[in-house]
Amino acid sequence: MHVRNDTLTMEKQKVIISKQLEQELHEAIAACHPDHIFILTDNTTKELCLPVVRNYDYLTGVKTITIEAGDTHKDLESISHVWSELQRMGATRHSLMINLAGGMVTDLGGFAASTFKRGIHFINIPTTLLSMVDASVGGKTGINFGGLKNEIGVFNNADCVILDTTFLQTLDEENIFSGYAEMLKHGLISTEEHWSELMNFNIEKPNLKELGLLVAKSVQVKERIVTEDPTEKGIRKALNLGHTVGHAFESLALQRRPVLHGYAVAWGLVCELYLSVAKTEFPVDKMRQMTHFVFDHYGRMPITCDDYPTLLELMTHDKKNTGSSINFTLLGGIGDIRINQTATKEEIEEALDFYREG
Repeated sequence: MHVRNDTLTMEKQKVIISKQLEQELHEAIAACHPDHIFILTDNTTKELCLPVVRNYDYLTGVKTITIEAGDTHKDLESISHVWSELQRMGATRHSLMINLAGGMVTDLGGFAASTFKRGIHFINIPTTLLSMVDASVGGKTGINFGGLKNEIGVFNNADCVILDTTFLQTLDEENIFSGYAEMLKHGLISTEEHWSELMNFNIEKPNLKELGLLVAKSVQVKERIVTEDPTEKGIRKALNLGHTVGHAFESLALQRRPVLHGYAVAWGLVCELYLSVAKTEFPVDKMRQMTHFVFDHYGRMPITCDDYPTLLELMTHDKKNTGSSINFTLLGGIGDIRINQTATKEEIEEALDFYREG
């Protein structure tokens, strides 16, 4: 990874910390030489974010495609609608799609672009904190299927990702917190200094300029790991911290009352740091500090012992597993990453007990 002029570069993808969106987007489009341009939004960002770019001279007459907002719509029906609209409006293999929204749209839109006519250009402009620090970088695209998160998808980098923190002004507190959970995860797998500044930042009344600096650091953590291991064969599994349990919480919630991804990850961090204390000697005081932060800001998803079999079953379907073992990324300390760890059913249930009662 090279950092130059506020641009993080990795193979086949540029991630730009934006200072002048109109100019930067124009240059990114020109580099793709498209014959047609399409903008994909959901019905929320169509109203709140599309007007920001729609009046740029070079986007006059550009066609838009809109899908329903929310993770419950990250499905075959929505992606079929995107493919159908691209086909109906004359997209070719030389066309470009701009995904302007949060992580659900950048994931689904990236998958749609990666598969339509065996792959067209796409640019991601994430508009939520979560999508800026997680979903829009790293080349993962996909949709939910069969009640499971991100079950169908491909690795494929966007031609360019442009991060403009002015879009964060459109977010409510819950969506800020959701993205911040992934930033906390990046802090845990990087340095004690970065984790501490995240823990001490006033996330309830965020200064967007300061938050933008933290976003840039968070993206650097992810980009460094992704560049080293693009297809998750080794150290990229560090990014799964909190996600084995978190995705199980999220999938269970889809059957009841859906929760934001970052909330599920935050709860997953509590459980997996508990396992880290038990199995890899993570410091108890830091686990307690993180647990208090999560419960103070994210509350808890109500679960009972009766939910344990379902949660365990959902964990066995996680894509990170090999064979019948449930695979975790754990920590020996801040930045001390231990990939390919396993836990017994009893150990996982003990972590869930701690989550409910700790």
